[in-house]
Amino acid sequence: AALLTLTRKRGAATYAQTLQNIPETQVTTLENGLRVASEESNQPTCTVGLWIKAGSRYEDAKTNGAGFFVEHVALKGTKKRPGSAFEKEVESLGAHLNGYTSREQTAFYIKALSKDMPKVVELLSDLVQNCALEDSQIEKERGVILQELKEMDSNLADVTFDYLHATAYQGTALAHTVEGTTENIKHLTRADLASYIDTHFKAPRMVLAAAGGISHRELVDAAKQHFTGMPITSKEGSVPALARCRFTGSEIRARDDALPLAHIALAVEGPGWADPDNVVLNVANAIIGRYDRTFGGGKNQSSRLAALAVEHNLCHSFEPFNTSYSDTGLFGFHFVSDPLSVDDMMFCAQGEWMRLCTSATESEVTRAKNYLRNAMVAQLDGTTRVCENIGSHLLHYGRRIPLEEWDARISAVDSRMVRDVCSKYIYDKCPAIAAVGPIEQLLDYNRIRSAMYWVRL
Repeated sequence: AALLTLTRKRGAATYAQTLQNIPETQVTTLENGLRVASEESNQPTCTVGLWIKAGSRYEDAKTNGAGFFVEHVALKGTKKRPGSAFEKEVESLGAHLNGYTSREQTAFYIKALSKDMPKVVELLSDLVQNCALEDSQIEKERGVILQELKEMDSNLADVTFDYLHATAYQGTALAHTVEGTTENIKHLTRADLASYIDTHFKAPRMVLAAAGGISHRELVDAAKQHFTGMPITSKEGSVPALARCRFTGSEIRARDDALPLAHIALAVEGPGWADPDNVVLNVANAIIGRYDRTFGGGKNQSSRLAALAVEHNLCHSFEPFNTSYSDTGLFGFHFVSDPLSVDDMMFCAQGEWMRLCTSATESEVTRAKNYLRNAMVAQLDGTTRVCENIGSHLLHYGRRIPLEEWDARISAVDSRMVRDVCSKYIYDKCPAIAAVGPIEQLLDYNRIRSAMYWVRL
C-alpha cells in the first residue's frame, strides 16, 4: 500500500506544474507571409493543419455557401491526385483527414504518425494550391450538400442559432449561414469556387499549425519546400477589410405547433475575440452553468438556474454561450422547453442575468473560475485539440496565448468585475431573440425587453 501511494504521488503533477511544463509554441513567418507554428511533445502521433481566414462572413448574398462548397470539393481530389487518389493516399498513411468551415475561418487538418509529418505537409499544400474543381465532382458534391441542408433543417438547435445571427446582424455578412442557401448551392459555378479559392487561399491569410512528436525546424523546412511559391495576393489584389457588422435588437419567430418542443435563444451583443471582457463573461456563463435532463444531481446542482429548472420542471435543457468574432459577438443562452414552460423559463433565465449584474457573490465566482480552469487544461487532451488551439489563436489574436496567461486572467476576476462587466453588456440592452417551434407562450418582444432591467424603489 505504501509503495502504491508513493508511485501515485510521484506520477501526479499539480495544476501549477502542468501550466509551467507546457512546451513553448514556436512561430516562424515565411517570406510570403505564411505563419508556421508548432508545439513539440513526446507523442508518437501529430496533427498538422491549415487554418485560413475565410468563411461565410467574407461572402455576399450571391456567393453565400461558396466556402462550404469549396471545403467539400477540396477534400475530394487535386490536380496532382485526381478523384479518390487523394483520399487513398491519406488512408495509406493510416491518417485521418478532416476539415470545417465557420463564419470567419476554414480549416483542413490531418492526424498521422509523427514520422509522416513531411508527407502530411505536402498533402495539405497540394489540397489548397491545386484543388481540381472537376465538373463531375462539383455536381456530385452539389447533391451531397443539398442533402445535408435538408438534414440540417431537422436540427432545431442549429436552425435557431442561424435565425439568431440573421436577426442580430440583419443586412450584414454575419447574418449569412455557413452552408449557404439551397438556391445558391444549386447555382454556384466552377468559376465562383475558383474565384473564392483565388481570393482567400493565400499565404498571409493562413497558419500552418502542428502539435505532437514533430520538430519545428523540420516543419518549417517542409513548409518552405511546399508553400514558398504560394501567391501573396489574388489576381484582383488584396481582400478588402471586413465591414462592420452592427448588432440589432430584434427577433425572428418561426412558430410551428406541430413540433413537440420549443427552442429559444436570446442574446445581447458581446465583445470581439481580443477584448479582455471575454474572460469575465466566460466566468459569468460558468456561474449560470448548463443543464440537461440526462444529467445527475437534480436540485443539488451548484447552478441556481439548473436547480430551478429541476424543481419547477422548466426545461429539457439550457446552455449559455459566448460566441466571438473579429469585432463583435453574441452573449446569451439557449433553452429547450415544453410549450407551456416557455414563459417561466424565460423569466428565470433573465432573472439570473439580472442577478449577475447586481448581486453575483464571491463564492460562486470562485467556483466558476475553477470550472474554467478545468476546461482550459482539457485543451491539452490530444494533439488535434492543441493544433486547433494554435491555429485559431494565431488567426484571432496574432499569437498563441499561453495557458499561464489565461490562468492569470481568470484569477484576476472577482465578483465586482462580474457585476460591472455583465451590467455593461446585459443591463438595459436590447436583445436579439430567435424562437422555433410551439412558441405561443413566448411573450411580446417589449415584455422581454422590459425584463432586461429591474425597477428599484
